[in-house]
Amino acid sequence: MRLLVLGGTEFVGRAVVEDALERGWDVTVLHRGTRQAPPGAAVLHGDRLAPDGLAELEKGEWDAVVDTWSAAPRVVAESARLLADRVGRYSYISSCSVYTFPSAPGSDESWPTVDGDPGSGGTDYPADKRGGELAGEAVFGDRFLSVRAGLILGPYENIGRLPWWLNRIARGGPFPAPGPAELPIQYVDARDLAAWTLDATAAGHSGPFNLVSPPGHATMGGLIDACTAATGSDAEPVWLTPEQVAAAGVEAWSQLPVWIPPGELHASLHDNDVSRAVAAGLRCRPVAETVADTWEWLVSIGGTAPQRPDRPAVGLPAGAEERLLAGRA
Repeated sequence: MRLLVLGGTEFVGRAVVEDALERGWDVTVLHRGTRQAPPGAAVLHGDRLAPDGLAELEKGEWDAVVDTWSAAPRVVAESARLLADRVGRYSYISSCSVYTFPSAPGSDESWPTVDGDPGSGGTDYPADKRGGELAGEAVFGDRFLSVRAGLILGPYENIGRLPWWLNRIARGGPFPAPGPAELPIQYVDARDLAAWTLDATAAGHSGPFNLVSPPGHATMGGLIDACTAATGSDAEPVWLTPEQVAAAGVEAWSQLPVWIPPGELHASLHDNDVSRAVAAGLRCRPVAETVADTWEWLVSIGGTAPQRPDRPAVGLPAGAEERLLAGRA
């Protein structure tokens, strides 16, 4: 398989490239050149926001392309048009954020989406991802695969959610754990996302697929226990109710990463139907493996995860942990 990856040096894109190389595929990566591509990939350079950013793609043929773009949809449209006659299939890493909020518990790919403009220069994340989908579909039709990922964790994470939990728990001592411990969470390891995407691309699947772990795959308590085990820490979780978290003025998701209290938002983010992807071969590794491998990677780079410049840092601000623990006393 001759694969072109647009991106390919960070997080999901890197996982796609590494998986494809392990399969023995012929992999070409187009990126800006600010980071090293995985060894073994052929490298092309181009800034897709620049007028000549796709110049190095004007020649060449590939069996498939995987595109991880998450900003201006017009970039996907330009890439798709340029490659339409020289690429067999186009797979786009989209997001469950394209669905209108709030989605119903257990909703699938038929849930209504937000509006998106394939020619847009960029608005907000949900509209941009939907615009990217529309841009690819318009050119590739039934040769287009939309991978609607949910929360993504794993090695090389550049958002900071799992790295924040790992670093906090590694420091030891009592720490605030937002409950209930049995609260289900849905996420997908970037490597499982990559493997499914490549399998689905090779199999010729098309259309949208929700891509996240099945409901019940993991819980908040399971994630925190896995962090404690991976770091070898003596940290002790102090379980807090959603009401106690709210009383301390702490925000879910952004300040306590991954966690969303039970309710409408939780159902939208952590209760998606993925039966279509499971039927097409989705397999998700245990949470302990994702956490342990992420910790091993984090330690190997000195403990500080890279941070995407277009995303705010996550985690508790100064004084918030003390307020949370005091509220539990």
